[in-house]
Amino acid sequence: MKRWIISAAAMLLIGPSWAAQQSAVLSVPGMNCPTCPITVKVALTRIDGVIDVKSNLPKRETTVVFDSAKVKVEALTSATKNAGFPSTVVSVNP
Repeated sequence: MKRWIISAAAMLLIGPSWAAQQSAVLSVPGMNCPTCPITVKVALTRIDGVIDVKSNLPKRETTVVFDSAKVKVEALTSATKNAGFPSTVVSVNP
């Protein structure tokens, strides 16, 4: 019983781990060939806190699932810019 109370108290202090997960859609107008999304994905997955990256080449958009407790959206756009693909945020969803 005592162990359960301590575990419950720890969960209240830490909070659920999935609460910080968000997704952002980035417009990446420079993606114009089949290898471009790969370069963008590699740049984004190197960031601690990025969970998943999926690109839509025809729309020139990339969706990034990330832990907002570990990474900010600005770091995502900075990473794509540093990889040669400047991007802008289209939307962020909790």
